[in-house]
Amino acid sequence: MAQCSAYALGATLYMPATRPDILEVVFGEKIQGLRSLVLCLEDAVAETDVQQALNNLKQLLSEIEARGGRSPVGPILFVRPRDSAMAGLLNEWPLMRHIDGFVVPKLCLSNLREWQQAVSCDELMLMPTLETPEVFDPGAMIELRSALLEYLPGRIIALRIGGNDLMGALGLRRTPTMTLYSTPMGYVIPMLCGIMGSAGFALTAPVFEQLNAPQLLEQELALDIAHGLVGKTAIHPSQIAVIHRALQVTLEDLNSARQIQCDTAPAVFKFNGAMCEPATHSKWAKMIIERAHWQGVRPGMNRSIDPLGGSLRWAEVVG
Repeated sequence: MAQCSAYALGATLYMPATRPDILEVVFGEKIQGLRSLVLCLEDAVAETDVQQALNNLKQLLSEIEARGGRSPVGPILFVRPRDSAMAGLLNEWPLMRHIDGFVVPKLCLSNLREWQQAVSCDELMLMPTLETPEVFDPGAMIELRSALLEYLPGRIIALRIGGNDLMGALGLRRTPTMTLYSTPMGYVIPMLCGIMGSAGFALTAPVFEQLNAPQLLEQELALDIAHGLVGKTAIHPSQIAVIHRALQVTLEDLNSARQIQCDTAPAVFKFNGAMCEPATHSKWAKMIIERAHWQGVRPGMNRSIDPLGGSLRWAEVVG
């Protein structure tokens, strides 16, 4: 199994499992910088092409085996089955050891146990997609959270927010002039971040389906990150670099995180013009350091550094 950190996902690209060039993508030879890839057997494949897609997937796995396994420079690799029955069949393929996990479409409380039983191989990570009408109900999400913790502990790398399906449930589609946060998703995303994020689940952001609005994509990414989302689905390779730049950590935040995580940090201190309180900010600091490890650091101007090595006890600042 490849990296198991949700912060390693970055921009997640979906490809129909019918594509003839998947092997080159899996080995990092075709799409530079891709960090996670989903081979789709669900929405992106017509019913009449399912068997072709399964045959193509089986051939891909055989070719990976013939090469001695996956390349360390290739993306994390997921498969999205059509349903739990298909997942159960794939779970039994010996060469599925070359796959890192399954994307679970349309996960809800009523089918969770089916997926648990279908994917019995503990080495396969799960990335469930929250995209059914129940997602709009906070009570249902609290129940689902409890079930995930009970039945799938340690199996979930991240939860995907299926923005298009959720908008479709309302008969809506995003306009090319506003981010998802100006739609009903502006309620759903914070709610999921609170309910699922507070239980330790990482969440990834919905797709941005406008290919000719890069500035709007950057605005949406800023909001994604402000809500603590750890990655974003890409619909085209041109979006990958934009998403990865946005996920980079500022040098200012990284330095603050290191100060907060320092064993000798005071209980409250000032750094780069802001109050830092390790008891409150330690989880944020840990996440910033983890994100920087996988996504890198974005060069930028730091605000003026305080004297005394960059930090002051808060009492010294206000006293």
